[in-house]
Order: sequence, then C-alpha cells, then structure tokens
Amino acid sequence: MPMPDAQIHPTATGKAIKIVEAHHDPQDFVFYSGWFCPFVQRVWAALEEKGIPYQYKEENPYHKDEEFLRVSPRGLVPAATYYGKPLNESQVILEFLEDAYPDKGPKLRPEDPYLRARMRLTIDHISKNIIPAFFRLLQAQEDDKRDEARNDLVNALDKFGKEVKGPYWAGEDITFADLVLAPFSLREYILKEHRGLDDSLLSSEYKAWRDNIFKRPSLVNTMSEAKYYEEIYDRYLRNEAQSEVAKGTRAGKMNE
Repeated sequence: MPMPDAQIHPTATGKAIKIVEAHHDPQDFVFYSGWFCPFVQRVWAALEEKGIPYQYKEENPYHKDEEFLRVSPRGLVPAATYYGKPLNESQVILEFLEDAYPDKGPKLRPEDPYLRARMRLTIDHISKNIIPAFFRLLQAQEDDKRDEARNDLVNALDKFGKEVKGPYWAGEDITFADLVLAPFSLREYILKEHRGLDDSLLSSEYKAWRDNIFKRPSLVNTMSEAKYYEEIYDRYLRNEAQSEVAKGTRAGKMNE
C-alpha cells in the first residue's frame, strides 16, 4: 500500500509553475525542490531575491530516486548541487548562497556584526519556538492540546513581532530572518480555517510584518494554488502525515 503522503500533486501550480518553467536550463546551481514544502520556499525565495541562475528540479521526497539520494542521503528537500557538489538543509543553503554569490543582490545578511548575530538569534527563536508550535497546533487532535499549542504559537509570534524594525525584520531590507519564517506565515490560513488561529489573537507588529511579506514577489510567486496545499495539510490535520517533521512532532522532538 503506498504511503499517503506520496500521492501529492506532482508539480507546482499557479504563479509558481511560471517560475519553474523559467528555470529548466542547466546551471551551476541545481535546486532540488518540493513545491509544497515551506523549508524549500525559504531557499526558492532567496534564489529569486538574489537573481541567482539556477536549474529547478522537482522531487517527491516520498519517491526517492538514486540521483536525488546521492545529493540528499536522507531524502529530504530542499537540496542542491553547486558544480556537482551536494548541499542540504535550508538554513545551510541560505548561508551558502550569500557566500557563493556575494555580487548578487540584495544582501540577505546584515553587514553589521551585531545585527547579524541578532538575526541568527531570531532565526533560532523561529526554529525552536514558532515552527514547533505551528506543527503541534496543526497536528493536535484534542482541544486542550490545540489550546496549548495555539497559545504557544501566538506568544512566539508576538516575540518575533516585537523585534521587527520596519516593513521587514531588520527595517527596509529583507533578510534571512524574514525568509525563514515567511513560508509558515503564508500557510497560516490553514490554522485559521481549522485550528482557531484568529487575527484578533496576533499582535499588530506581527500582522504589519506579515502584510508586507504577503506582498513580496519572491514569496508570492513561489506559492502554488491553495487547493493543492489543502490536500497535503489535510493529512497533518488528521495527524496522519509521514514527513520527518510530522513524525518528529508526534514524538515531541520536532526539528528541521
């Protein structure tokens, strides 16, 4: 019997498919993607922000072919090759893009060392507090567990919002701190529809940041049609998804 998660729509749709179609030609940087994955969207948006030439390759991580496993031995997206050399993990790839393509803009890391360190602390907060609460709320089946996760998520987003210094986290310029969180904010509607996450619970600072993110072309244009996300996240809502994130959430040790 096939794994339920394997039956996902095979390609990006909507605005995202236009981006895919523009990146079929071979390039030094090959991007192994899953159109549906928020961790993938971090890197995809960074590639678009910086205007880096890349070849897009769609992967279903539940149907792992040999080429993909040579690049990503755990079979996870995102992954990449740079002149044939493999890279994994979204945050590692983000840092690599900034180092490997210093002349491509905009710069997604602050120049100021202190602000750069603060950005990394914010990313740590996103990774350790916001994203685990997001998935706990998504997968929770009991009302008390949902209430607890919702409260944790609201508090964590409020803390992020308090650090925002302008339209984006660092002010006028978008950074990794924005791109690491943005894909989850773009999927927030699922929690609103099914898990009682209401805008009235969220701080004005966070909502103002989110409204700007929702207008950013690199993020808007790497989103597919909502109905295909709903097919995937319905499995999370039933707590039946078999992704590594879903299994980690059930085990109480979610991490990317």
